[in-house]
Amino acid sequence: MNTSSASLPGGTWTLGDSSVTRFGYGAMQLAGPWVMGPPADHDGALAVLREAVGLGITHIDTSDAYGPRFTNELIREALHPYPEPLFIATKVGATRDAQGGWPTARRPKDLRKQVHENLGSLGVDTLDLVNLRMGDAQGPRPGSIAEAFEALVDLRQEGLIRHLGVSNVTAEQVAEARGIAPIVCVQNMYNLAHRHDDDLVDHLAADGIAYVPFFPLGGFTPLQSEALSRVANRLGTTPMSVALAWLLRRSPNILLIPGTSSTAHLRENVAGAGLSLSDEDVAELDGIGH
Repeated sequence: MNTSSASLPGGTWTLGDSSVTRFGYGAMQLAGPWVMGPPADHDGALAVLREAVGLGITHIDTSDAYGPRFTNELIREALHPYPEPLFIATKVGATRDAQGGWPTARRPKDLRKQVHENLGSLGVDTLDLVNLRMGDAQGPRPGSIAEAFEALVDLRQEGLIRHLGVSNVTAEQVAEARGIAPIVCVQNMYNLAHRHDDDLVDHLAADGIAYVPFFPLGGFTPLQSEALSRVANRLGTTPMSVALAWLLRRSPNILLIPGTSSTAHLRENVAGAGLSLSDEDVAELDGIGH
């Protein structure tokens, strides 16, 4: 089924020089368990990617570290040559070890290597967007990001990257990056239960910069989950649908990248994000994170 991107929940946002759907797709779950190795269902993974594009989604988030390489190679197999409106964002700053860990890799030579790996596995000459991932699995960590970010600026000047973003960062690191070169997005953990970036979301919106939250249902306490489920039950829908709909309503610069390895679940996420929330619903939901 081909659907116009205009019919997707949230409409569109201008990301750099491209108009993308605010409802996007995160490809991380297409890899095997713990984001390592190939998918259990290769053809099913290809079908999800083709369904995403068929639904009108024009923003896909990925990384060569997923698999590693498998997710990017699936995207290439399913969608290359890429349709004109498709915008593929990737990220660098971490690699993988044999145990499935995510050791940091942010020296300039590491970042150059990762950018070239993403170019090769996606089959492109220029990457639409590269996010520099900082911090660790526990979240952002303070400290300067200048050396790593300047390395990506050099790669952009060489024509290998069109746009830059930062991920898993503090507000101070966002400001530091913006003092070095323009960014088009910030990708951090943010959801109903984790509202620490509220001010940052608003500041970025005022400056036309996208905010891309990951883990829309991550880090909820049992009480918070219970409150979310109560609202979802009252509305006759799922907690994920409520969480996605709330994010789209929260600010126009929020872009969604929920992931799934199921075409049916993908369609459910799209439909769920279009849920209409009343002011009363939003007030109750806002109480979860406060």
